[in-house]
Amino acid sequence: MKIIYNISQCVTMAGKARRGKRLSEPAILEDATIVMHDGVFLEVGKSAELISRYPLAERFDAAGMAVVPGFVDPHTHLIWAGDRANEFEMRLQGKTYMEIMAAGGGILATLTATRKASLEELVAQSLERALRAFSYGTTTMEAKTGYGLDLETEFKQLEVILLLNRIGPLEIVPTYMGAHAIPQEYHGNAAAYTDWLCETALPETKKWWLKHAPGQKLPFVDVFCEKGVFELKETRQILVEAAHLAFPLKLHADEFENLGGASLAAELGAVSADHLVKTSLEDIQNLAQSETVAVSLPGTPFGLSQSEYTPARAIIEAGGYLALATDLNPGTTWNESMQFIQALSCRYLKLTPAEALAASTINSAKAISREHLVGSIEPGKQADMLILNVDDYRKLSYRYGTNLVATVVKKGQLYPNLSL
Repeated sequence: MKIIYNISQCVTMAGKARRGKRLSEPAILEDATIVMHDGVFLEVGKSAELISRYPLAERFDAAGMAVVPGFVDPHTHLIWAGDRANEFEMRLQGKTYMEIMAAGGGILATLTATRKASLEELVAQSLERALRAFSYGTTTMEAKTGYGLDLETEFKQLEVILLLNRIGPLEIVPTYMGAHAIPQEYHGNAAAYTDWLCETALPETKKWWLKHAPGQKLPFVDVFCEKGVFELKETRQILVEAAHLAFPLKLHADEFENLGGASLAAELGAVSADHLVKTSLEDIQNLAQSETVAVSLPGTPFGLSQSEYTPARAIIEAGGYLALATDLNPGTTWNESMQFIQALSCRYLKLTPAEALAASTINSAKAISREHLVGSIEPGKQADMLILNVDDYRKLSYRYGTNLVATVVKKGQLYPNLSL
């Protein structure tokens, strides 16, 4: 039994994921105490009552600081080798993301490095990023494959995800993304690669997963729906086949052009549609009438020096679910900090600090189908939370460029002083 006491603000985010204007409801308890047992929250309430009820419990003094749920990052490309610093310089010289990709850079450059990397090298490089994200308050993270685009390397990335989960403490939710780009072997023939994904890669991935991760949920399947990559026809074909094989669905949509991917995600019951920079009002309405979460990745347009971001206020006004994620990747936004994403969202998506925090916790948990386990501080849920080094949660968005997490709590285990 453990007690966290002397909390200035306990931002619980209790209840279900927030749809529409309810995103601004953080559910705050002042002068709070939290009781944990066996890695889950047992009680949350006023300090005097709970401290007297558990006199023998191990105690941890929050020192009058704020406590929030552990951040959930529902969209990352955590597993890769190498870097693309040269492309950053190319973008500064005026080259666009798609121009760099067409010239053999972008995803295909990381693909080459990742195919060459050993399992040990991939684990070492990815673990460093995972631990940095954890130190900044991410306690659960989605991680995609997609830097192999062949069976061997995609399976190697899935194996890294399983190994990192065993190493911990960050909890990682897997996504298979063989449909991240068209590999050189299929250059100019997206239809043939799509057929290979549906007829070979997806069935073989399911077999591999059932053998190597028995008893664990199947990974999500994601597709990069974009002009020149997988257009709407190919995207539908892949997602329909994935659903037929019982994979849960996610989708990259509307990052550079509005192809209707968000509406397709809603139609097929995808857990989330991500990016959503060019999303039309019609697509926003379709998302709002579904359970599909709109995941904004403000670090990506920021990293690309673009001025257009997800129309977050329109999504909220329509009554949709909105979540935030880092999109951690080597090409467009190498950033492990969900704190920085919240700061960006307040400035460029026009979210309030309460909305940004909800979109980084309970709503982002829904974007990976884990809202019943994580994303809020309430009895019965996994004891994942952050003790800040500030007394007001709003400073998470107000301040930026520094780490405001003093102690990370994962499954009831305290990890102090990670920000030092």
